[in-house]
Amino acid sequence: EKGILYVVGTPIGNLSDISSRALNILENVFLIACEDTRQTKKIMNKYGISNRLISFNQINCLSKIPEIISYLKDGNSIALVSDAGLPGICDPGEELVRETNKNNLDTICIPGPCAALTALVSSGLPSSKFIFEGFLPKKKSLRDKALFEISKNEKTTIFFEAPHRLKQTLKGLKEFCGGEREIKVFRELTKKFEEHIGFNIDEVINYFEKKEILGEFTIVLKGINADSKDEMNMSILKEELYELTNAGLSLSAASKYLAKKNNLPKSMIYSLH
Repeated sequence: EKGILYVVGTPIGNLSDISSRALNILENVFLIACEDTRQTKKIMNKYGISNRLISFNQINCLSKIPEIISYLKDGNSIALVSDAGLPGICDPGEELVRETNKNNLDTICIPGPCAALTALVSSGLPSSKFIFEGFLPKKKSLRDKALFEISKNEKTTIFFEAPHRLKQTLKGLKEFCGGEREIKVFRELTKKFEEHIGFNIDEVINYFEKKEILGEFTIVLKGINADSKDEMNMSILKEELYELTNAGLSLSAASKYLAKKNNLPKSMIYSLH
């Protein structure tokens, strides 16, 4: 159709995981806006598709959006693809879709693979309710804060991790969640060397201890059991106590507040200082 932005899901690894509908769109639109033209060409070469490609990524998206909007207003259809999976998830595609909507132009999603959901349904962890965190912050203080919040989630949490930060993240998860928390780490989903690793955090840490870490990782973490005080991790309470006293509350007042909040003896909280 004319003047439509097609958000097209592409494979997250195995190039056979693309729909015939997606291939039809890629072949017939006016142009394809892609995160990395080299990655998109792999799909096009495999399926014999020839079309115009333009780069649309985190670096140039702000300058490219007006150009794409102009094409759409002129009645041209455009496909948006990312390097892998659904555009708009942890990439600048969301900015383009937002601008398209602001200009009363139509956006149609052509569904496709998604690493987060592929990992979730393969994990065996509760999937009726979940939280997706994308990539964690790089700065340690912000990263620790994110891990602390994740450790308190009652729902299953999914996030991505780069190979060079995986060990640091696993150690952080152990600090905030304890070593027994259930976890599944997925490497190279849908690719030749796909791996599903671990049952709990300690097991995953041991697995990677002496391994060279390569590939792309998706992590699925079980939520905390709100009905069981035995599963409450003392490191979480210690962190909360630190934050409250650091904000100006006295140790006694902070301990009293946390004790009431968690239905625990004040003396137990106080001893964490």
